[in-house]
Amino acid sequence: QVQLVESGGGLAQAGDSLRLSCAASGRTMSWYTMGWFRQAPGKEREFQAAISWSGSSTYYADSVKGRFTISRDNVKNTLYLQMNNLKPEDTAVYYCAITSINGSRRRTDFGSWGQGTQVTVSS
Repeated sequence: QVQLVESGGGLAQAGDSLRLSCAASGRTMSWYTMGWFRQAPGKEREFQAAISWSGSSTYYADSVKGRFTISRDNVKNTLYLQMNNLKPEDTAVYYCAITSINGSRRRTDFGSWGQGTQVTVSS
């Protein structure tokens, strides 16, 4: 079983950048597609980005395409989300998770959720 721990969240102003990390322990994460989701207050947890096990394929929600970049380091067992040009609507708790279904964007296909890291963007 894989355990995931997110970090790197915090306070930012509109236009700033943040980089989130997701450290995996337990079973290697190398075999899995990994993804980032976010959940704003009162809203459902939404897909943001995913990356295939090799890193050769990436997928993004339209709202973050061109601003966010997902990457992974399978040697360090760490997933990243580089967030540029942040907007107030990016304010949410960000979660990482894994799936064995390559290309999936469905929350219900993902598991081993971390505890999340809060990102707050002010205008």
